[in-house]
Amino acid sequence: MTTPVLDLFRLDGRVAVVTGASSGLGAGFAVALAQAGADLVLAARRTDKLEAVADQVRAAGRRAVTVATDVTEPEQCEVMVGAGLEEFGRIDVLINNAGIGTAVPALRERPEEFRRVIDLNLNGAYWSAQACAKVMEPGSSIVNVASTLGFITSYAPQAAYSASKAGLMGLTRDLSAQWAGRRGIRVNAVAPGYFASEMTAAVPEDLLMDFIAERSPLGRLGRQHELDAAVLFLASPASSYITGSTLAVDGGMSGH
Repeated sequence: MTTPVLDLFRLDGRVAVVTGASSGLGAGFAVALAQAGADLVLAARRTDKLEAVADQVRAAGRRAVTVATDVTEPEQCEVMVGAGLEEFGRIDVLINNAGIGTAVPALRERPEEFRRVIDLNLNGAYWSAQACAKVMEPGSSIVNVASTLGFITSYAPQAAYSASKAGLMGLTRDLSAQWAGRRGIRVNAVAPGYFASEMTAAVPEDLLMDFIAERSPLGRLGRQHELDAAVLFLASPASSYITGSTLAVDGGMSGH
């Protein structure tokens, strides 16, 4: 019997890890996955806000465990996965969302500033994926949160951020090839454009909106639910024949 198409987007009985889940887009992803039926492992460095997100997951009828995690430390990624196994006995989905953005002119950027961005946005995603893939069963899914700046040039000097996100797209392709066969793990990425978030809140509104109006055919900021839907698609069986892909969710910016 053919599975009804909307059921392909369900995550009932599955366990999802979301890094950077304490606020912003990551918190939204966690709640969306819970609404689709998943139990959640919520990871972030800022643990004070994780419990509020866990309460939203529980309000959606699902279970949640919170774990203080600095994804730049491989050992902490292993602890994150161990907490999920102890609580739920399995890991099926990883949303690699933890990251930071900076805007520093290249001739003034200090080595430690550049390394910090690469270490969190790219290396941290790798350590998290590595830890999860060790315990994932065939049919599992990893979704890396990249950026449209992996495709296009920003309005601001963002060499470190752009390099980290372009690198994350390359990592996505390679891991998808390595883990597709015997392991049966799909690895994809989303490339968000500009969404209302902590990062965009720090940008002068007129500067950001002028850039969006010039570069995006849709001419506006993205909305959380629009990115949630893309992440859920790649996390769920609805995208079972897709791996190694980066899905742009940027109002048409990268194709304009």
